[in-house]
Amino acid sequence: MVLLSLHGLSPAQIAALMEYDPATVRRWIGRFNTAGVAGLADHPRSGRPRLGGRRLPARIAALLARPWPWTVRRLHRYLGRPQISHRTLYRRLRQVAVWRRPKLIARGDPARDAVTTAVRRRAAVLPDGAKIFTADETHVHLLPHVHARWTLPGYRPEVPTPGKNRQITVYGALEVTTGAFFYRLGHRCAADFLLLLQQLLAAYPDAPAIAVICDNDQIHHARTVRDFLAAHPGTHLWFGARYSPHDNPTERIWAALKNFIADTAVSWPGRRRQIHAFFRGRSPDQNLATAAPWTSPWFPAHYRQDFWKAA
Repeated sequence: MVLLSLHGLSPAQIAALMEYDPATVRRWIGRFNTAGVAGLADHPRSGRPRLGGRRLPARIAALLARPWPWTVRRLHRYLGRPQISHRTLYRRLRQVAVWRRPKLIARGDPARDAVTTAVRRRAAVLPDGAKIFTADETHVHLLPHVHARWTLPGYRPEVPTPGKNRQITVYGALEVTTGAFFYRLGHRCAADFLLLLQQLLAAYPDAPAIAVICDNDQIHHARTVRDFLAAHPGTHLWFGARYSPHDNPTERIWAALKNFIADTAVSWPGRRRQIHAFFRGRSPDQNLATAAPWTSPWFPAHYRQDFWKAA
């Protein structure tokens, strides 16, 4: 319109050529004559009000802050059934939230601070040359763990599953200053845990004391374990706080093991060979870097320097 006007055409002629009303042509030409090219931009306008109102995102966020298995239908009901479709509510929901699976966390021990303080005090008075281990056990299954991975579009990888699942218990103990790791395969019973303790005693026969920190599993409180400790006064078994697995550095070794065997379909002897291969291929420095024992509340502050030197 502006260019045709600059070429000498009248507003009526321009309106006939472009099939617009002459008043519209005159309005645009007038805006150009008043403000130049900047006058041709759209002016701010209110537009159609958003469905659900301006406070809808804040109301959704307030509901999501409450622990509950929220769905679009449930949110629509708790919002008072606003006059919007579920699809529209879904679009507004995506502006303030994401679809994510909840994470299971341990409920924690009310006496956790007192328990960890007691463990630190015991560790601080051990004689020079004493060895401190963090012990734990995990279960490895023949059924493979499946993790997310990058794949081609339209293709979903498949991992064969065995006909019948099997399970083996892996016992492990980490020496928290050198990174030495001792493990054995067995069943979930006190007898196999005792074999792990005997393995530690055989590895350090000259140590003035050996302290093993573990969780409160029932096999650690068995009578046979208590009898063993009574027969070996230099061996101490300390227990961490209940429901606090994140305090145990050995848990991070198990996470690395599960990642190592993930997405692999093997026979049962092959699964056992994978476990042995994982531990054979790790150095003490790698164990320390993975376990990060200096982050555990079980140890006094002066132990942190020893951890960093070993790592």
